Amino acid sequence: MIATQACHRMIPIFSHIPGLIAAESTRHGGVSTSPYESLNLGLSTEDDPQRIEENRQFFFQSLGITPDQSASAHQVHGDELLIVEKPGRYSGFDALMTAQKGVFLAVTVADCTPILVADPVNQVVAGIHAGWKGTIAALVRKTVQAMQSHFGTRPQDCLAYVGTCIDECSFEVDADVADHFASPYKRWDAARHKFFIDLKAANHDYLLECGIPAAQIEVSPFSTVLHNDVYFSYRKEKGLTGRLINVIGYQDATASS
Repeated sequence: MIATQACHRMIPIFSHIPGLIAAESTRHGGVSTSPYESLNLGLSTEDDPQRIEENRQFFFQSLGITPDQSASAHQVHGDELLIVEKPGRYSGFDALMTAQKGVFLAVTVADCTPILVADPVNQVVAGIHAGWKGTIAALVRKTVQAMQSHFGTRPQDCLAYVGTCIDECSFEVDADVADHFASPYKRWDAARHKFFIDLKAANHDYLLECGIPAAQIEVSPFSTVLHNDVYFSYRKEKGLTGRLINVIGYQDATASS
């Protein structure tokens, strides 16, 4: 289990890869006040920008890096991906990839599913933001295929993490959303007259279909809703909440030597 006051959780599946940093933030350890309490890392929220910047400094420094080494995007719930050559803030993309050491990809979430992928052979990483729209658009599959075509990645070499997001028992939707999902990923609740969607399972299976072995995929045991004391949840907190980030990237050994 994660310590309730830790500002981040390192991702176990990546822990043995030399030089790789992969972590997800929690809501603890920051300076933001309610309703963003306390480690709000969301650049697009209406929180005090100075507090967000202080939170970002604290979080990235806890990983031994700095905010100006991060690459992130203003995510639009689409299926566009970008190959990143340098740190910065991009717009209109929901998946980022890089082979540049010292560039750390950041995926922003507060219920949507973050997916991190690492190819330790070619030292390529990807960060994917998959809400229900990104999931049905198979953005995970599109990203792994792009890693193959651009960097020579072999899926069997990859490790992947399906991160903390809204859980199946909390993601209640109507037919307009559920109709986009295959039957293994949706459940009809006759008492509530609602469907429940399993975003983790859907994205996990996309990774399998790409050829990443099951033993090399980790799925977060945590939920933004059920573990709302540790993670932000847009749905549970009715839109007034902070944002989490998942980070992945290789350290630049030459820069630190």
